[in-house]
Amino acid sequence: MSLRSGLRLSRAPALAFATLGLCWGAFAAFVPVIKAGLGASDALFGALLLGASLGLLTAMWLAPLVDARLGRFALPAGAVSLTVAFLMPGIAPTALAFAAAMAAVGVCSGLCDVVMNARVSEIEVRARRSLMNLNHAMFSFAYAAAAVATGLAREAGLPPVAVFAGIALVVALAAPFMVVRVETAEAGPEDARFPAALVAWGGGIVLVAFLVENAMEGWSALHIERTLGGGAAEGAFGPAILGLTMGIGRLSGQLMAERVRETPVLVGASALSGAGMALAAFAPTPGVAYLGFGLSGLGVSVLAPMALALVGKHARPSERTRAISRAAVIGFLGFFIGPPMIGFVSEATSLRIALALVAVLLVSVPLMLAAMLRGREVRAF
Repeated sequence: MSLRSGLRLSRAPALAFATLGLCWGAFAAFVPVIKAGLGASDALFGALLLGASLGLLTAMWLAPLVDARLGRFALPAGAVSLTVAFLMPGIAPTALAFAAAMAAVGVCSGLCDVVMNARVSEIEVRARRSLMNLNHAMFSFAYAAAAVATGLAREAGLPPVAVFAGIALVVALAAPFMVVRVETAEAGPEDARFPAALVAWGGGIVLVAFLVENAMEGWSALHIERTLGGGAAEGAFGPAILGLTMGIGRLSGQLMAERVRETPVLVGASALSGAGMALAAFAPTPGVAYLGFGLSGLGVSVLAPMALALVGKHARPSERTRAISRAAVIGFLGFFIGPPMIGFVSEATSLRIALALVAVLLVSVPLMLAAMLRGREVRAF
């Protein structure tokens, strides 16, 4: 089946994935501006970003309840609320206000994330085909487009609030197309056995993937501008390269998902991402850093979608949203751990060493995958 038919099947969640990409891509390109406006050190800025992580974790636990209450309107509600929340960080006058604004962003982002992944998983089971990589690719391409456009907006002197207001308008127009039928299932006698091992190890893989993505999203522009002496547009191109290559990687993963087993793909992808991150960390020029971030983006792109797809496919229908939510909670600890870890290591040593440490963490992915497969028999799509 074609990519076009896959997008038709999953139009509503695909639009939500694109919304998430637009918001976070624009934010990543504005990081140097926002950080400078707050006058924050690397360590302080990393700590302030914990506001988003705390909000994400809170939303992940509450998302199944909100999803049950809002039903088919949960997806557009999450997407619209996210764009409204992103208006606040760029105008926060103090560090404390910025942390609070990022907490609001985190809550809305977490709600949108859980619901859209659950919707894709429901469609996958109903259509009997893999769609998770394709939808995550929509996030990546939107992320890349937003990062490039935001770099140009920065060069033109536009403030963050103007860019995010434009994104909010576009998403508000798309919101009616995000309404989608919700799959429901009655709990049976076996549903009491929650797939804890599958969720734990799958969530661990998502954790590492999100930590790597967070490192590139939050620090690539700063690495290129400060460490390597690049300009504003050159710095914004770092997150853009990440989004573009992750989009390409996820489209490739979508095509491979029906032909190749997950195990060799995940092992090879984690190795590629680690090598790319190490290259970016010790790059002598922005061009070499772009290559490193691009390779890392290609590799890391399939880790979270494949892990979440496995969790969703093998959880019972009545447990699917809760299983994906719990795996996402574990995964989003990467956003909780990543900012302070990179900030503190960068402050104590250098940003190069901090990014190199992230590369080393990717070695854990094959180990967690092996434990996941031992804990539960997992079939490929």
